[in-house]
Amino acid sequence: MIGIFDSGVGGMTVARAIEQVCPGLPIVYFGDIARTPYGTKSPETIIEYCRKNTDFLISQGARMIVVACNSAAATGAEALRQHHAVPILDVILPATIRAANVSRTGRIGVIGTRATIQSGIYERRLQEVRPESRVFGQPAPLLVPLVEENWLNRRETKMIIRKYLHPLRQKQIDTLVLGCTHYPLLKHLIGPRIGRRVALVDSSLELAGYLNRFLEERPQLREALEQARQPSRFFVSDLTDPVRKLAERIFGRTITLERVDV
Repeated sequence: MIGIFDSGVGGMTVARAIEQVCPGLPIVYFGDIARTPYGTKSPETIIEYCRKNTDFLISQGARMIVVACNSAAATGAEALRQHHAVPILDVILPATIRAANVSRTGRIGVIGTRATIQSGIYERRLQEVRPESRVFGQPAPLLVPLVEENWLNRRETKMIIRKYLHPLRQKQIDTLVLGCTHYPLLKHLIGPRIGRRVALVDSSLELAGYLNRFLEERPQLREALEQARQPSRFFVSDLTDPVRKLAERIFGRTITLERVDV
């Protein structure tokens, strides 16, 4: 199975994209809703959560891990790679490759949690791919709880998005990385407020394509995943009505969410 974890429901956008790009591959998902958001936590705490989440997914049959949380990827992905033998993919690298390729001017904005922006991970990876790029990070910490509460079309959400994007508009960026997997659920609000000429990079979609290419280069792993013949399962550390509604909205169908302590 492909193990995927996130600090909440945002990683479901990754799981859905993987379903579409890699149909037939079973998924085991864990959304750590009880401890969301990760972006406000210390690096030590985030790494601890990452290890617990990974251990749980492997115990459920995961043969590889996708870190679908940008905060976790920025802080904990390397620690996971050092302590686990299974492949560990994260959402950051595919998004940076896409942003570097689509930007016309090299002026690239990134919105994410405080932990993601303060880590500087997008700046470092983008400048590795495109050294002349100028990267402007903007923390947007309130967007995760707004998504978790299913406030996807509220006036307050629109006002907060406009405030977060204003500094990036002044920087005249031509590409914006949605540096949190919750943010694709707000693309319909972010796009008009950053401007039609600014390309949006959805890390969920980019990761799904990257995963597909990763498995094409490793046919034995892909075959093992295909032969697992297990149904996909979706676990959460807390379960609320907004979470159920968001899951149904993301997948376009009823999703059975199983509550578990990790």
